[in-house]
Order: sequence, then C-alpha cells, then structure tokens
Amino acid sequence: MLWSHTKRVSMTIPLFSCHFLILIYHVSLSVLILVVSGQCSSNQQQSLLLQLKNSLNFEPALSTKLVKWNNVSDYCSWEGVSCKGGCVTHLDLSWESISGGLDNSSALFGLQYIEHLNLANNNFNYTPIPPKFNKLASLSYLDLSNAGFAGQIPIEISHLTRLVILDLSTFYLPGTPVLQLEHPDLNMLIGNLSEIIELHLDGVNISAQGAHWGQAISSSLPKLRVLSLSSCNLLGPIDVSLLKLQSLSEIRIESNNLSTPVPEFLSNFTNLTSLRLMNSGLLGTFPEKIFRVPTLQIIDLIGNQELQGSLPDFPKNGALQFLFLARTNFSGLLPESIGNLKMLSKVDLSNCNFTGPIPKSMESLTELVYVDMSANKLNGSVPLLSMAKNLTNINLSYNELTGQINSIRWENLINLDLRFNQLNGSIPVSLFSLPLLQKLLLSNNQFSGKLHEFANISSLDTVDLSSNNLEGTVPMSIFNLRGLKILSLSSNNFSGSFPLNSVQQLKNLSSLDLSYNSLSISYNSTNSSESSFPNITTLKLASGELRTFPNFLRDQSRLRYLDLSQNQIHGEIPNWIWKLNNLLQLNLSFNSLVTLEGPLTNLASSLSVLDLHSNQLQGQVPIFPPFATYLDYSRNSFTSSIPADIGDFFTYTLFLSLSSNKFQGSIPGSICNASYLQVLDLSNNSLTGIIPPCLTATGGTLVVLNLRRNKLAGRIPDRFPGHCTLKTLDFSGNLLEGQFPKSLANCRVLEVLNLGNNEIRDTFPCLLKNISTLRVLVLRSNQFFGRFGCSNTTGTWPMLQIVDIARNNFSGEIPGKSLTTWQAVMGNEDAQSSIDHLQFPVFRFSDGLNYQDAITVTTKGLELEFVKILTVFTSIDISCNNFNGSIPAQVGQLKALYGLNMSNNALTGTIPSSLGNLTQLESLDFSSNSLSGPIPPQLTQLTFLSFLNLSDNQLVGMIPIGDQFYTFSPESFEDNEGLCGAPLPVTCSKTSNSPDAPSKDQNKDWGIKWEIISAEIGFTCGFGIAIASLFFCKRWRISYYRVMQNILLKIFPQLEERFGDHRRHVYINPSWRR
Repeated sequence: MLWSHTKRVSMTIPLFSCHFLILIYHVSLSVLILVVSGQCSSNQQQSLLLQLKNSLNFEPALSTKLVKWNNVSDYCSWEGVSCKGGCVTHLDLSWESISGGLDNSSALFGLQYIEHLNLANNNFNYTPIPPKFNKLASLSYLDLSNAGFAGQIPIEISHLTRLVILDLSTFYLPGTPVLQLEHPDLNMLIGNLSEIIELHLDGVNISAQGAHWGQAISSSLPKLRVLSLSSCNLLGPIDVSLLKLQSLSEIRIESNNLSTPVPEFLSNFTNLTSLRLMNSGLLGTFPEKIFRVPTLQIIDLIGNQELQGSLPDFPKNGALQFLFLARTNFSGLLPESIGNLKMLSKVDLSNCNFTGPIPKSMESLTELVYVDMSANKLNGSVPLLSMAKNLTNINLSYNELTGQINSIRWENLINLDLRFNQLNGSIPVSLFSLPLLQKLLLSNNQFSGKLHEFANISSLDTVDLSSNNLEGTVPMSIFNLRGLKILSLSSNNFSGSFPLNSVQQLKNLSSLDLSYNSLSISYNSTNSSESSFPNITTLKLASGELRTFPNFLRDQSRLRYLDLSQNQIHGEIPNWIWKLNNLLQLNLSFNSLVTLEGPLTNLASSLSVLDLHSNQLQGQVPIFPPFATYLDYSRNSFTSSIPADIGDFFTYTLFLSLSSNKFQGSIPGSICNASYLQVLDLSNNSLTGIIPPCLTATGGTLVVLNLRRNKLAGRIPDRFPGHCTLKTLDFSGNLLEGQFPKSLANCRVLEVLNLGNNEIRDTFPCLLKNISTLRVLVLRSNQFFGRFGCSNTTGTWPMLQIVDIARNNFSGEIPGKSLTTWQAVMGNEDAQSSIDHLQFPVFRFSDGLNYQDAITVTTKGLELEFVKILTVFTSIDISCNNFNGSIPAQVGQLKALYGLNMSNNALTGTIPSSLGNLTQLESLDFSSNSLSGPIPPQLTQLTFLSFLNLSDNQLVGMIPIGDQFYTFSPESFEDNEGLCGAPLPVTCSKTSNSPDAPSKDQNKDWGIKWEIISAEIGFTCGFGIAIASLFFCKRWRISYYRVMQNILLKIFPQLEERFGDHRRHVYINPSWRR
C-alpha cells in the first residue's frame, strides 16, 4: 500500500508539474502578446512610416513604393513593408531615388523591431551613415549598398550583434567621397558580429595589410560563407589564417593591389564555389590544384597581367561554370579535358598567350552560352559548337585560325566575331539567315568568292566583311536588312555599280564603309528625296569613282565621319559641308578639287580632322576650322605667303602640314602660338628668310619639325630647350650656314636628324653621342671637316641605321671601333624595332593618322626618295670626303647592312675579305679610291648584291667568278689596270694574279686544273659511248646513218644523184616513221 501510494504520488507530481508549466507558458505568451501589441500599436507604426516618408527626399516619378504610402490602406500591405504582429519587421526602400533626409532624428530609428532593412541603390549625397542605427538592435539583415553614403563607418554598427548579412558596399568612382574604415578599423567593426555569414564591404576604403584584414576576419566571423572586399585598397599577401573559415564558399577580393602570388591553400576550402580575384596585381604561377576543387563554379582572374599559368587536366563532371582568365599571362595548349566540364557556361580566355588548336571536346559542351578566346595564338579550324543550343556569343578574333566556317547550327547566336584570322573559302550565306544574329564580324581574313543573295529572316544590325578577298557585285538583299546599323565592305574586290540611293531603304543605318573596292558608286539626285535617307554618322566611300558630292549629305545633321578620298570629284568644295555641325572628320584627299566655295567666314564647323592633301587647290590657304587638331593641306597649289597670324587659329592643333605647295615669303612667328602642336611640316615650298627662333625653343609638345627643301637662310637657332621632345628634325635642302647647334644635344629622344644639303661648317657632332634613340643621321653636302667619329664611344647610337655624311671635308682614317657601336647595323635583335617603318602616331586611338618620316638616300648609284623609312633598311654613305688609310676590318661585322658607299676618297690597302659576312648587302661602292690587291673571292657569297662599283682603283688579278658577279657590267671594274677576266675584255695570262694567288711573286700555278680535266674526261666518255653504241647496235647504226643521210641531202641536194638506187637498200622501220 505504501509503495502503491508512493507510486501514485510520484506519478501525480510530474503530471501536476506538466500542467503547471503549460499554464505558465500560456500565461507568459499571453502577457508577451499583450506587451508586443502594446508596443506596436498600429497608429504608432503607421505614423512612424508616414513621418519617414515625409522626411525623405525622393523623386515621386521614379518611386514605386514611397509614393503609394497613405493613410487609407493598411501599412503592413504597403509596398516594401512587412509586419509580424503589427510590428514592422521588414522595410525595403531600395531603388527609390532617395536623395537625402536620413539623420539621427529620422523616424526610421523608431521602428525598433525591424529585422530586415534595405536602403540600397539610392543617393544620400555622400552623407555619413547615422550612428543611430544601433537603435535597431533586432537587425539581422542590413543593406546600405550603393546608397550614396560616405565618410567613416560609425562604430555603432558593431553593436548590431544579431546581424547575419551586412552589406555596406558602394560603387567606387574616382574623385568621389567613399566610405572608410579607419577609426574604427575593420577589426573593431566586426569584432562582435560573430553571427555574420555574409560580409559585403566592396568599395570601402579599408587600406590594410594582408595579415591584418585576414586575421581580423578569420578570428571574428567563424560562420562566414561569403566574403566580398573588392576595391578596398587591400594589400597582400592573402593570409593563411583564412583557412579557419571552412564554411567559406564565395571569395571576392578583386580590384585590390595584392601584389602577391595566389596561395595554394585556397584549394583546401571544401565548400568553395566562387573565387573572384580580378584586377588584383597577382604575381607568379597560379596553382593548378585550385582548378580541380570539385565544388568550384566560378573562377575570375581577369586583368592580372603578370599572373602566369596553364590549364590543367580537368577531372570528369567538374562543377565549373564560369572560367574567366582574360588579360592574364596564361599560356600553353587548351587541354582536351576541358570537355569534362559539362556545366561550363561562360568562357573568357581573351588576351592571353594560349596556343594550338581549340579542343574538339568543346563541341560536346551543351551549356555553353558565351565563348571569348580572342587575341591569342590559337590555330586550326573554327569549332562547330553545335551542341550548345543556347550559345549566344562567339569571339575568336585576333588568332591564327584557318580553314572555312563549317557550322551554321547556331540558332540562338547573337554575336559572331572571327576578325583578324586566316580563314578562307566562301562566307556561308546561311549566316545571314540566323534568326537572332545581330553582329557578324568577319573582317581581316582571306574569305573569297562571291557574296550570294540571301533570305531576309535575320536580325542583323552590324555586318563587317572588310579586308577580305570578296568579289563580284554587292548582293541587293543587303538592303532588305531593315535593322542594319553598321555595314562595312571596305578593302575587298567588289565590282560593279553600287546604287547609293538604295541606302534609303535602310532606315536604321548609321555607318556605311564601301572604301577601297572596284565599285562604281552611283548617285542619282533626281530619283531620291534627301529627307528619306537615314541619319548616318559615318560614311566612307574612298576609291569609289564618285564624280560629285552627293546632295543628300547636306541634310545629314548627325554626320561625324566623312571620307570621300581617292575619287574623281572635281571643281569646288561646297560651302554647306562646313555647316554640318557634328562633322568631326573630313577626308577629301586625292581628288581634283580646285577651289573652296565661299564665303568661309563665320562658319560653325566643329571639325577636328581635315585632310585636303593631293588636290589642285589654289589661292590663299584656308585658316579654319577653330577646333581642328589635324590639318593636312599638303600637295596642292596654294600660293602667296603663309598668313602672318596663322598660329593664332591653331589653338588645339596637333598636326599641321602645308608641304609641297607654292608658298613664298617667311615663316610667321605666330606659328609658335600653336602651343599643342606636335607635327609641323612646311617642306617643299619656296619659303625664305630665317627660321623663327621660337620654333626651336618650343618645348613640351613638338615632335616633328620638317622645313626641308625651301630657301631658308641664316643660322639654325641654337635654342633647343632642356625638355626638348623632338623626334624628327629635317632642315635639309636649304641655305643654312654657321655651326652645328650645340643645344640640339638636349633632344634626348631624337630619332631622325637631317641637315643635308646646306652650308653648315663644323666638326662632327659628337655632342649627340648620348642620344641613344638616334636612327637616321644625314649631314651630306655641307662643309663639315675634321675626323669622323667620337672618342669613348661605347654604346653610342645603338639604334642608328642610316648614316650619310657624303660630300663634306672629313679626313683621317675611318674609325672601325665606332662602327661596331651601331648595334642595329650589326644585326643585334635587341636594337630592332617592333614597327616596320619610322612613324609618329598623331592620334593613338585612331587608324591611319600617322606622320611618316621620309628621306633621300643615294644607293645603287641612284638618288632615291624613301617616303617610308623601313626599320630594317640600313645604309652607310661616307663618299666624297678625304678619308685615307685602309678600310677597317670591323666593317665585316655590320651584318645587317644593305648599302655601303665609300667612293671618292683616298682609301688604300686591300678590300677586307670579312666583307663576305655582309650577307644582306645589296649595294657596294668603293670606286675612285686607291685600293690595291685582288678582289676577295668571298664577295661572291653576297647573293643579294645587285650593285657593285670597284672602278677607278688599283686592283689586280682575276675577277672572281660565280653567283652575282656574272650579272655585273664591265663598268663595275673599269680603270683598274691590273684586273682581268670577265666581264672585262682583258684575258688573264698565266702569270696574272688571281683571287686564289694573292702574291705577285707567285708566277706559276702547278695545281691541277680540275675544271679542264673534268671537261676533257666528259667529252672522251661521251664520245666513246656514242661510238660504242653505233658499233654494237645495228638498229641504232642504221637509224644514225639514215638521219645523217637526210641531213646531208638537205644541205647538199646534188648528192641525191650520187646516191642513186643505193637509197632503196636503207632499211626504214615503219613503226619509227609513225
């Protein structure tokens, strides 16, 4: 009983306790609901929201939430508002065009039960984040990204200990205020925020070393999954302490200055899905193990130009979706295993150094959407990629791809860019029928054949087929592409007539380029309405056989670029062309234009580039337009003098050429007022007077100064400034006198110096020896004197390729040591240039606007003008001076030399045999000296030698036989009394010196003459074989006799009678007769 009672009591107590606890829970819950309901009265919550609306500055026309808040509806149903039990817990005011009205007194901070707050993508005009955010203690989600806050992030944010997601990121614009983490720093901000799983501080100026920011994050945020710290001015290295964060799945620390190798420990994050390190100054070799992380979906290394690496063998069923390596130094072959990445969607490998073919395995990838492998060295064919049904973009431009385009199964393709490859064959007409294709870029390939008509079902807006070998007529179906905006067919072989009036059908056309074909562009002004033409911004019709200016152009108010060069337009330039307010570039060069229609005053032209060169324009030079940066009036017939105030009109001008006209008078000093001038070319006129001193004193911008072939007199102003920027200085062909300007040594980047054909009297300008960039030095036809070369010339002029000091009074011996410092002439690859000819780009971001240096060179006995100075062309001309002594043996080290002229001096001794090393030599002139000895047989090894003049010397012996020497005329060797042998009419005697017998005392040659013995043996063997054949072969003997008999009878017909009937006994094989 006792036990039973005890048991009953013990069972009753737990049951009572359970009921009691349930009762307490219900009571507590009721009290809590009453308390909360009491704190979150609807009137209070609605009032706070309306106060917040009224305090914020926003644009009602752009608002989708605040503009709808009112007293009529339930506030919990307002746009952007969510509630629990009447309390506002979620508030989303993102993208509301808010421009201010948030401070510590804001009603926002009265909404104390908010858990989720989003103010992203507004503009609070760079005001600080209010410290009162600490009043919102329930916040677990705070998004202030791109909201326009700036200044120090308040320490009060660190009091929000329930935060799970914090986003304070901002889009950084240079020159604008930014958010900062200094006091507090990163460690203080996140020290108490241990619940955070996502931290976004992109664009916040943290400015911390790798160990500081890495350890602060790893020690404070143990649950972190997403770390986003792009553009935070972070420094490297990436600290190993981050390995503590094993939940980390997304790492984004791009656009910082880490300047560190990528650590291999990043491959140990087992949950890593996204690694974004774009533009972070990464160094070294990227660890291949990271590519093999099985969970990795996104890897972005774009813009780390010093980061090396190669793609690994990818495992099967990899998760990688986005592979972005553009503008890095990755290289090597693309692995065939890339086909294992079945989820691969976007690939950007552009501007790397990948080589080899594009793997065939990529053709099996079905998820591909975007492929960019442009600007590599890939070869082989274009992959089919037909399995990728959602593929929208293919960019394989700037590679070395060959073959034809085979695949046309790109139904969803939007952009196709195969420019700058070596693709050939015809262009598949089906490309024009891909339903979604917008951009078709196939320029700079080797496509050929005709472009056939096609069906119009496409969405094409851009077609670029320029710089190929396409031929035939332009298909008229082009004009059915009603959405076409850009059409470029330039630099092909299209022929026939192109009706410009048909352009009226392309209402959206903005750019048309038909230049450099064999088209006859026709325009009929009577069959078109000028207002019906589309608003074109770019029109290029160069080399199109146009004879007049198309009238519809006068109404093209949006026209910006117009090229009508190399046509047959004659007469006057219409005045309306200067009234096209948006016209920036106009090229009318290479026509037959004579005058400019007036008046030319008060024109509102905004032209920046005006090219009128190579016409027949006459009269006064036009001084316009006011904003021009490039003006080329060269190769016309402008007369009179250059206006005295011309320089006052060139406020922004970079390039001015008045060359090859008929200008007279002096160069006006106002030309120096063009303070931005980089190129000034007044050459080939009849200008007189002195060179304005301010021209040489101008510093900072002037790069090219060309005054050659005028009648300028006086001294060269010796006022070149210490910051001289000149690269080309050409004063040749004038009447300049005096000494060489000493201050020219200040021009440390000088490349071309031409003072030839003047009356300058001075010694060799050794003061230039520290100008390591010098490539061309021409001092010919002056009065220079003294020794040639400089002492202590180690490293002098390593780039020098053309030296012409001919027709002066230099004397002494030729300094062989000085010649060996000219590395470019010696064939040193380090001295070679990456460009093919000397030029100066006036506009670095525009095609074709370059100044090209020209020079007159005496080579192969002729005076030739090179309109382009090829960087591979090398020449040394020291002729017509008073040099004596021997030719230095060091000349044989100038292996890249094309032309060598030492004629008309007093050189003695022998011709060095080392000249046989000059395998590139094309012209050699040693004439009119006192050279002696034989001609070295090594000269026959110069297979490119096309001009040789050794005349008027004291050379002896037999002229070498072989190769190029067979092509030289007797004039190359005349007036050398001791020379003999072809091509001279003098036969060599047995005692004559030969190239193989250098000594005069050696009168006999007891060696075996193998060439004579070989001929004798050959004749004897051939004759013996012929006789033996006739003796032993009856058939051959009978045939031989028959042929010889017929020959004799034709020569001597009278023998017919003597042969008589004996002829019938001669056997003639019938089959042979057939």
